[in-house]
Amino acid sequence: LEKLKPAKLKLDIVYEDRDIIIVNKQKGLVVHPGSGNHNNTLANALIHKYKKLSSLNGNSRPGIVHRIDKDTSGLLVIAKNNFTHADLGRQFSEHTIKRKYIALIWGVLRPLEGTIETFITRSKRNRQLMTTDEFKGKKAITKYSIKKVFDKKNVPKISLVEFELKTGRTHQIRVHMIYKGTSLLGDQKYRKKNMKFKKIDKTFEEILNSFKGQVLHATTLGFCHPRNLKKVEYKTKLPIKFKKLVDYLENLEN
Repeated sequence: LEKLKPAKLKLDIVYEDRDIIIVNKQKGLVVHPGSGNHNNTLANALIHKYKKLSSLNGNSRPGIVHRIDKDTSGLLVIAKNNFTHADLGRQFSEHTIKRKYIALIWGVLRPLEGTIETFITRSKRNRQLMTTDEFKGKKAITKYSIKKVFDKKNVPKISLVEFELKTGRTHQIRVHMIYKGTSLLGDQKYRKKNMKFKKIDKTFEEILNSFKGQVLHATTLGFCHPRNLKKVEYKTKLPIKFKKLVDYLENLEN
């Protein structure tokens, strides 16, 4: 395996001590090297900034305990040493880590709050996508709660939703929205087929199109600190473009 090359990328560090780093990952940044992207990932940026990180996940994933999708922004915990990494890894596998996300979706989920529970497995039709399954795959549990519904003139109905992940499967929120018959705004991979809008507010469409990928942000991350076993919780504000979209919807006429 080729050695990871350090890359000087801007990192938004929310918190740091001798064991952990909490990063607010920007949209568009891949977490670690994979097919076709070897040099401009979060992992490359981390080894540029830090001399030593955990090695439990191998050379190409220094300190990386978990991931979020390239086009999802928000909080990630990075382990500086193997002791911390092992402990956080255990908390992830026991599903005791608190993870909340906020997103914009098309339409409204019924009921307005609830829990979605399915299995998630690779799609037979397209190996890069995941899909829900009744019998096989990994169990996936997503709690959701509709925070606000925007029912505005010249814009399809849109909801602001908070999700809490009880499990962390690949593309879990996005797959669960398809399962519920909707999709996240901006999601290019998982979206309802044939979504055509007769009339749509031009400015809204421009802001949305300037958003590359799904409108999804990991806002909250909470766990038990491996060093002192205290419960810690980190939060982050909505990214500028996400907030701009929400503000624009709020200010539209009904």
